[in-house]
Amino acid sequence: MQYMSMEDEGNTPMRIDAHQHYWSLERGDYGWLSPDVPVLYRNYLPADLEAHLLAHGIQKTVVVQAEASVAETDYMLSLCERTDTIAGVVGWLDLESAGCREDYARLRHNRFFKGIRIMLQDIDMEYAFRPAVLEALRFLEKEQFPVDILIKSHQVEDTYKLLERVPNLRAVIDHIAKPAISRSEQEPWTTHMARIAKDFPGVYCKLSGMVTEADHEKWREEQFLPYVHHIVEHFGPKRVMYGSDWPVCLLAAEYSEVYTLLLHTLPQGLSEAELEDVFGNNAAEFYRLEV
Repeated sequence: MQYMSMEDEGNTPMRIDAHQHYWSLERGDYGWLSPDVPVLYRNYLPADLEAHLLAHGIQKTVVVQAEASVAETDYMLSLCERTDTIAGVVGWLDLESAGCREDYARLRHNRFFKGIRIMLQDIDMEYAFRPAVLEALRFLEKEQFPVDILIKSHQVEDTYKLLERVPNLRAVIDHIAKPAISRSEQEPWTTHMARIAKDFPGVYCKLSGMVTEADHEKWREEQFLPYVHHIVEHFGPKRVMYGSDWPVCLLAAEYSEVYTLLLHTLPQGLSEAELEDVFGNNAAEFYRLEV
């Protein structure tokens, strides 16, 4: 099939990058950023992304937290008032804090606050099963408030067990759960992701963050085909969404390369309407974006 050219303007639908970041080093709370990784150790602000979005027909983005602090969430929300391209913010809450619901209630007053992310990738999954965390997740489940889940492939089985505790959580798995594409790892990632897709129909998956799981210098498009096809086959074109993971993607690829990679690795049988879902409609639906 012929993919729609992102250079063709006209009656194109709303296109959304469902996962990107902004940060300002002067804020001083991005502990994971280091001068040892110079490509990321600088400010990344809306003006830096604008030309890339324009070049590929992306009108809106979802900005996702990059630090575990409510202060950073407030910072991202402050960017929204002066950045037309931001459709929503996925922030952070301390789910164990006694003030969690108070922070949530305050942030909900901001129309751009569209979700939170729990960053499990670098911590023991035991955290997710702590009573206070489960109570907070059950509250968010009742609220039907979107939750991004950041995990690595070895945590997918435990994530299934977590979702059994909150089966109606409005959740999306970031970065296809980070399988080791550099080592062509598929199992047990393949089995457990299929189980999540089948047993929790309210869970989505982001087709994002893949290039950084491949060899940063020598990745090839064909390496991603089994991963993208597996996710689309099991989650379906209505429950997946495009995300650039910019500027983290710059460790391995430019924005245009990430965008083109997904276009070239999606199943060839997708219709134009299904492509519109992947590149915008699904994100708007999941996050309830006002676009």
